Amino acid sequence: MHETSEPIAYVPAPQDLLSDDVVTNAREHGDEVGYSRRVGDTWRRVTHAQFAKEVVDLAAGLMAWGLQPGERVAIMAGTSYEWMLCDFAIWTSGGATVPIYETSSAEQVEWILGDSGSVAAFVASDELAATVGGVRASLPDLRDVWLLDERSLGQLVDAGRDVPRVDVEARRTSRTSDDLATIIYTSGTTGRPKGCTITHANLLSSVRNVLAAPNVTELVFNERSRTLLFIPVAHILARVIQLAAVRARVHLAHSSDAKNAAPLLVDFEPTVVLAVPYVFEKIYNTAKHKARSEGKGWIFDRADHVAGAYSEGVDHGGAGVLTGIEHAVFDRLVYAKLRAAIGGHTEYIVSGGAPLGSRLGHFFRGVGINPLEGYGLTETCAGVTLNLPGRQRIGTVGRPLPGVSVRIADDGEVLLKGGQVFAGYWNNDAATADAFDEEGWFRTGDLGALDDDGYLRITGRKKDLIVTSGGKNVAPAVLEDRLRAHWLLSEAVVVGDDRPFVGALLTLDLETLPLWLKEKGHAADAGVATVEKDPMLLASLQHAVDDANLAVSKAEQIKKFRVLHDQLTIESGLLTPTLKVKRAAVLKRFAPEIDELYAKDESRTG
Repeated sequence: MHETSEPIAYVPAPQDLLSDDVVTNAREHGDEVGYSRRVGDTWRRVTHAQFAKEVVDLAAGLMAWGLQPGERVAIMAGTSYEWMLCDFAIWTSGGATVPIYETSSAEQVEWILGDSGSVAAFVASDELAATVGGVRASLPDLRDVWLLDERSLGQLVDAGRDVPRVDVEARRTSRTSDDLATIIYTSGTTGRPKGCTITHANLLSSVRNVLAAPNVTELVFNERSRTLLFIPVAHILARVIQLAAVRARVHLAHSSDAKNAAPLLVDFEPTVVLAVPYVFEKIYNTAKHKARSEGKGWIFDRADHVAGAYSEGVDHGGAGVLTGIEHAVFDRLVYAKLRAAIGGHTEYIVSGGAPLGSRLGHFFRGVGINPLEGYGLTETCAGVTLNLPGRQRIGTVGRPLPGVSVRIADDGEVLLKGGQVFAGYWNNDAATADAFDEEGWFRTGDLGALDDDGYLRITGRKKDLIVTSGGKNVAPAVLEDRLRAHWLLSEAVVVGDDRPFVGALLTLDLETLPLWLKEKGHAADAGVATVEKDPMLLASLQHAVDDANLAVSKAEQIKKFRVLHDQLTIESGLLTPTLKVKRAAVLKRFAPEIDELYAKDESRTG
């Protein structure tokens, strides 16, 4: 199959706006609790009526300040209730939002604020205010910078007290669905970030069509559901999930503290969790480490295997009798404890920013928590395909959502059409022209395939494709996903372009390494450099490589690997804010290590 489509369920009318659901919820369900706001160490409940009033009050303040229809306001902050509040207030006052990641460099901040022509910015801290202040001289359009705290927001609200609320509503409804809602800058794994111009209609098409897909509102997103967002709201997927939660009246909460997710999950008890793969990998690895430290590692390993086998059986008509018996035993001994560690009520998880991977996907489904793996980009307002509840195929990213068409080009590139697809890049006609083919299909840059039932499988990025000196094409993502599942590894970067064989750069997980060191009789605080050539460590990593190699042909298999001393981090410029590897930056930074990996073989062949 080379093309498939799903009939559209919703087409935005000219008067439809993203802020409509806030107004409707307040009018029809005003006393119902819709949100939990993190205040110190507690959750403060907020009703739909209270939230709508806060939105209107802040919008009035922005109007009093002088915000004009269509002007852009930036938000540079972590995931929080306040971020969402400002987003809706900007839309209600007729503006458009420009998200900026907290981790952005001064150069990136200057570029985004300048390119977007932002007239004001909300920032989460004095430090971020200083970052903006340091580049403000080159930003003539930027008129004000506000801290995203109670005092600064209160001052804006006070400034808008004399603005008639009928004027606020008139401003809100003066906009149309074709008006700009947000400019989201790509995370920039290569080159300077490009601004994706996304309208109200684009986001509405995404949100309302996904909610119209089979079983989504019935099982996942409804007024009985609770969701906790960890992924940055600057990321398009978190934004769409947030809008869908408001639309479906899901009880919504936010946290930017992904590293300490466990206690928050237990405290909030969500039914749906959206996070980057790191959070789910950490949950898995923490459980594995705990079992090993208690001398029960073999029990966890068997439970891990059974969970995967049970889930794979679901895709092939059901697990065998013996697997079913073992699964029932481990459900009481292991899986129930894991579910409790994620709040005890979590039924679905959504991985954002990067794939969860087949191994973790099967593990969590086997444990009793369904991964809703999907696919999309910033340019497509996140999800265009999804593994729907009850219709999942782990290892794929699902079928098209309503209103989406998927085509596979002759070279394997995934092409898309639909109301969710953006119109183009801000101030960049050349990039916009390159983004679409002659028939108007959006070029995703991803490689993939459709099966006979229309399920899409992503095999890698077109630009990441490795071509060895022997002419073999290798998609690194398959190998990297399996390597990252190993409990001792934090990142893996597969290399081999124009080289005689495929290799890998590996970084150790600094949270799990001390446990391994203790097990093997090393000092728990020994650094990577101390143990990088330890035979037992290399044997364990070779096992991870051997496991990854099972997924590919012999010519695509990793022949050598190198353990890096340095971690790949956002701060070092080697990861994007959503923790995706900046491949070009890694290859440049570690060029000597890569050369060393191939030195003997290339000198022999040369």
